[in-house]
Amino acid sequence: MPEQNEWETKAANILKAELKLKGVSYAKLAELIGDKEPNVRNKLSRGKFSAAYFLQCLTAIKTTSLTLG
Repeated sequence: MPEQNEWETKAANILKAELKLKGVSYAKLAELIGDKEPNVRNKLSRGKFSAAYFLQCLTAIKTTSLTLG
């Protein structure tokens, strides 16, 4: 099984940090996007999700801007 690459790790970490900043749990995110908590947890732990999923999650938690650096 291949390891997460740098970009997958970065995307997952950005999303996790935004969830923490907003005080949103995986369960709440799952509710907001119409998914199940185990699916959200697995996607974020593996870092395997599409750009569309990333944007859907950020939109659901009302993140309007990110600082990358």
